[in-house]
Amino acid sequence: MKALEPIVVSLIDRSYDIEVGAWTLDGIGERLAALTPSRRVGLVTQPPIDRYYGSRVEAALAGAGFSVVKLVFPDGEDHKNLEEFGRLLEALADARLERSSLLIALGGGVVGDLTGFVAASYLRGIDVVQVPTTLLAQVDSSIGGKTGVNLASGKNLVGAFHQPRLVLADIETLTSLDEREYRAGLAEVVKYGMILSPELFESIERGAAAIVARDPEILGEVIHRCAESKARVVMEDEREGGLRAILNFGHTLGHAIEAVTGYRRFLHGEAVGIGMVFAARLSTQYAGFPKPDVDRLKSLLETFGLPTEIPAELDPSDLARAAETDKKRQADRVKFICVEAVGRTRFEMLATEEIEAAVRTA
Repeated sequence: MKALEPIVVSLIDRSYDIEVGAWTLDGIGERLAALTPSRRVGLVTQPPIDRYYGSRVEAALAGAGFSVVKLVFPDGEDHKNLEEFGRLLEALADARLERSSLLIALGGGVVGDLTGFVAASYLRGIDVVQVPTTLLAQVDSSIGGKTGVNLASGKNLVGAFHQPRLVLADIETLTSLDEREYRAGLAEVVKYGMILSPELFESIERGAAAIVARDPEILGEVIHRCAESKARVVMEDEREGGLRAILNFGHTLGHAIEAVTGYRRFLHGEAVGIGMVFAARLSTQYAGFPKPDVDRLKSLLETFGLPTEIPAELDPSDLARAAETDKKRQADRVKFICVEAVGRTRFEMLATEEIEAAVRTA
């Protein structure tokens, strides 16, 4: 694939690069040696990622003079919790990592969220480098410094803003994703077109077949454009005081679906796909979103093999109650992200009863 320019996330307190490329894992040691004087790193990952890339990353780091402490926690969204958070903190303390040490998050969104929160908390904050290995993490969760864990009552309810020192996205890692995981990541790709760029949305529609086939040229370009889009939003609103909330399009219902199904039935991107179609339909009522564009969104998601309908067996009142725990709740209403047109959003403050009624008629 052709070389892509680093994306600079320029913030008041800290700026960092997002680097999208191929075969970058082998150079991670040299890249981090130029980033930090410390030679003590903690490498946090999960078993499937460790089997594919753990030894390779360790060797690259050791070759650059780093001493590596590898920490592996169980696979799955249900392990992004306070128990694993505490266990990792204890492991870092046992390994005597210092404030100058660096944590590396090698994996998908679960690894990035949990590792980032650990880095934000250990010794009141140490540096973290995000090395996302899933499509969803490369275009979305690794960028912007939102970290956290889930509680029984809802997703990402405990966490902190902690920006990384670097995001290193190696698109070659996407070849090891199973088909379902890869397609789930495409929901976040579609989201960026829907909320920020009709041109990007159209290019995703035109290139859908090549994207499904994981063509490295078009995939690299799409990931770069999505990452660039998120970087722009983060630079304008680092701590989600306003604009950044648009990145949660489809997530209010998506998170509720994940919660009521115990984080086991749907992958995050699958739940978000359902949530986006729901939000688009709701937008026809509240924001004048054209019905043909709802159909375009639904069709594109289905082309990518993603679910688009709320399962009939899920109770609307359960989903509405789960949506009440959303972090965007204000008093007794939820800030719901709607779309007026492809690339243009607005906020609607909806009561639980309104969300439940919309689910019943979806």
